[in-house]
Amino acid sequence: MINTLIVLFGLTMLYMVTTSRLKAQIRMLSFQGLLLFLILYLGEDKTDAASLVFLSVETLLVKAIVIPSFLKKVLKKNETFRDNDPNIPNFYSLVIASVLLFAGFIISNIKGLSSENITTLYFGVSISTILISLFFITTKKKILTHIIGYIMLENGIFLLSLSVAKEMPMIVSLGVLLDVFIAVFILGLLVNKINNVFDELNVCKLCRLKDCEYDD
Repeated sequence: MINTLIVLFGLTMLYMVTTSRLKAQIRMLSFQGLLLFLILYLGEDKTDAASLVFLSVETLLVKAIVIPSFLKKVLKKNETFRDNDPNIPNFYSLVIASVLLFAGFIISNIKGLSSENITTLYFGVSISTILISLFFITTKKKILTHIIGYIMLENGIFLLSLSVAKEMPMIVSLGVLLDVFIAVFILGLLVNKINNVFDELNVCKLCRLKDCEYDD
């Protein structure tokens, strides 16, 4: 069952790369949060009660509800619903993402990685998720899609922490979650401010930003 959930999580990355609709990407982020909660809850190696409660709140509440809800509000306020002009066409993005995901499955079957401290399927799919997220960020032009890509990257890091840091997943997740909160909410405020100046939330517009000069 867990293996099926992990494979399904990997397949959601392919959908994220190919769709240009930001609402669909945000809904998929929420679905990824739910998948991470189920993977955590159904895992064979249970952590202590405090860590399990914290990680459950992080995945089910923060990743599946709070952050997607915040992004939907930012999306609605700025009226930006699509990223139709990526640096690489969606078809080629799908091909590249599929190769990265397939490479993750190959990594998960390498016998040399098998050990008591590493769960190979977790490890392979999480590495693929991180690489696909970085690819996603570099190919999209909208600032909101960059924020979404950053959250995808954090989801991959969370899955990686489940595979290699079973002894202290709470510490790893707490540090990562703090960074995500700061990045998402600050970037959300930044998007609102940029939208007051520019008509489009395109990353190429950022090259025109500079400090204001005031005369004494």
